[in-house]
Amino acid sequence: MQTTVAQTGIAVLAGIAVLAAVTRPRTALRLLVRSVSLTTGAVVRFCSGALAGLRTPHPREDPAARFAEMSGTDFEDYVARLARAAGVPAIMTPLTGDWGVDLILGDRPHRVAVQCKRYSRPIGPAAVQEVVAGAGMQDCARTMVVSNQEFTPAARRLAEHHGCTLVGGDDLPRLRRIIAEVTFGPGADGRCAG
Repeated sequence: MQTTVAQTGIAVLAGIAVLAAVTRPRTALRLLVRSVSLTTGAVVRFCSGALAGLRTPHPREDPAARFAEMSGTDFEDYVARLARAAGVPAIMTPLTGDWGVDLILGDRPHRVAVQCKRYSRPIGPAAVQEVVAGAGMQDCARTMVVSNQEFTPAARRLAEHHGCTLVGGDDLPRLRRIIAEVTFGPGADGRCAG
C-alpha cells in the first residue's frame, strides 16, 4: 500500500499537534523539522507512539504505579509523611521486634498502631492479626492496616470484629483525612480532641 506525500504530511502534522497539546510548542516545532526527513513508516510509528503516550498515565496521576515502585520501607515512610502532614505525630518502630506495628500515630492515650503492607496481591487477615496483637505491646488504643491493595473478605470480617480501620486500594488518596479522623475524631481539623 503506497502512501502519498499528502497523507504523510497529514500524519506528521497530526502527530505534532498531539505532541504540542501535551508538551511545549518549541519541542513540537523541533520535532516537525526533524520529521520532514522521516520515512512514511517512521511517521506512522511516531504518531501511534504519541497517541499511546497520551493514554498512559504519568506516575503522579496513577497512584498504583507510584506504589509499585516503592519498597515496603518506602511505603511506611510515605504513610508517616502523610500523617505528619495531617498534623499527627508519627513514630516509626524498629524493623525488628515491633510486634507487628510499623508506625505509631498520635499521642497517648489515643495512639494508633499501624501495619503497612505494600503487596502485589490482596491483603489477608494475618495483617489484622499482627497489628491487633501488637497494639497493646506498643501502648496503642486503636489499630489500622494501610495497603496499596484491597483486603480479602476474611480480613474485612476480622477487622470489623476488632474495630481495626482498613485503608487500601481506592481509599489511599483519602489516607491523610482518614488518619486525621482516626487520631483526632470525625470532622477533625488537625487539633487534638482531648
